Amino acid sequence: MTLTTKQNSDAMQQLLDIMEQLRDPETGCPWDQRQTWSSIFPYTLEEVHEVGAAIDSNQPAELCDELGDLLFQIVFYCQIAKEQNQFEFSTVAETISRKMIRRHPHVFTDKKYNNESEQKADWEVIKQQERDQKKTNPDDN
Repeated sequence: MTLTTKQNSDAMQQLLDIMEQLRDPETGCPWDQRQTWSSIFPYTLEEVHEVGAAIDSNQPAELCDELGDLLFQIVFYCQIAKEQNQFEFSTVAETISRKMIRRHPHVFTDKKYNNESEQKADWEVIKQQERDQKKTNPDDN
């Protein structure tokens, strides 16, 4: 494990621990404890817009701050799901990792495309296969 990988892992675990502490039924923050997926959704939209504003203004420090706020929203959703025995952050990370590997066979396998148009067409085929799979097995990702 490289130092950067360990730092990323430690930072992510710290954020997950903070959220768990904020939602702790006995010692957590009453506001955080009351929240649901639906109640935090407006805040998520606000954070997405703030990310966009930081990008538009070309302010990397502001973008870093806003991305942290957006990541916090994702961690919030995952903590609520974990409490409901639905899924947790690692499930989300593993699911998107599998999806990105599947959708980029030209990077993660020996598949070759002659041009970007072929790649985009295959991307759409892969996405359609994923949609079909969800219809057949809705619990699989």
